[in-house]
Amino acid sequence: MSDTEEGITDLSNPDVTTKYRLAADIAQKALQKVIEACVEDADIGELCEMGDKLMEAETGKLYNKKDKEGNKVSKGVAFPTCITVNELVGCYSPLKGESTKLKAGDVAKIDCGCHLDGFVGAVGHTIIVGKEEVTDRRADVIMAAYNAAEVALRLLQVGNTNTMITAAFTKVCDDFNCKMVQGELSHEMKKHVIDSQKAIIGTTEGSDDKLEEITFELNEVYCLDVVVSTGDGKCKETELRSTVFQRAVEKSYILKSQKARQFLHEVSKNYPTLPFSLRAFEDETMARVGVVEAKRHGLLNEYPTTTAKAGEFIAKFRFTALLLPGGTKKVTGLPLGDLEKQVKSSLSVKDEEMVKLLATSTNRKKQKKKAKDAKDEAKDEEGAAKS
Repeated sequence: MSDTEEGITDLSNPDVTTKYRLAADIAQKALQKVIEACVEDADIGELCEMGDKLMEAETGKLYNKKDKEGNKVSKGVAFPTCITVNELVGCYSPLKGESTKLKAGDVAKIDCGCHLDGFVGAVGHTIIVGKEEVTDRRADVIMAAYNAAEVALRLLQVGNTNTMITAAFTKVCDDFNCKMVQGELSHEMKKHVIDSQKAIIGTTEGSDDKLEEITFELNEVYCLDVVVSTGDGKCKETELRSTVFQRAVEKSYILKSQKARQFLHEVSKNYPTLPFSLRAFEDETMARVGVVEAKRHGLLNEYPTTTAKAGEFIAKFRFTALLLPGGTKKVTGLPLGDLEKQVKSSLSVKDEEMVKLLATSTNRKKQKKKAKDAKDEAKDEEGAAKS
């Protein structure tokens, strides 16, 4: 029986868990392919397009049977591929003719996400373009972000709170003389929702909003966005064209121009709830005209490209995690891989609590095996004592 028939859309439904895992696998595959193509002089717009096409193709192979009502399962891109370099923070997914190229030594952040039936797998990673060994502040910020993400994964457990993760972020970043980027949130995800009300703030600095303390619960899904700066953590919007948007589902308005109405019709049909890129539209003129009018009437939420100060560096790691009965399962997110040999920071995590936390395993099987081995060892000792 499907999740729509049962009406259960959380992880207590095995079908839902399967869709999250499959979407995660596809997003991970797209990320890996884009990373491999991130070489010197590669065009960022073309790389973003490649990532989106791969996600569309792979999701297109799954769940092609219609349900009893004759409806198709929605699927495809849930967050368009974005590649931001150096001081740029996020959401750079340029149109043709407005793109830039990667340079050797760039700190490149790659983000993408796809969905099956509204269940999203999102992922992000940071690389250094080229093969040079990096020992400067680029190394510090990458290692700060990666260790902060690893700490967050270990704290994202049923019964823990969002404030525990926020406090841990600060401790890790302090050891690398870095700051969490202000205004960045990680969210619980639900069917067709990537940014539900339950959230984790990266830092409380520079924020007037008091985020409510929440407790993580069984069968929840979170997308963790860990974004770190070598500077003060402040960022602002750039003058670069915004190309990533999301339909503001609570707003409605009949647009005046035909092109704008056509654009909004396609948005509502193909991207009714999740973010999309203007690159996805064949008629670019229609999209450019339509987005201006739709924005004017509050029909779209905009994802602008933001930036820190010139000369600073931003690193980012994003992963999707499922809070299952057996423990938290990270279903997206890459290890350091080649970065471990390429990035050499003179700094490291020193906070005793964080060091101890990072030493714990996130592999549930290994943890169970250790517990079993310890139990067997205790029995052996007990038997030896009796004899």
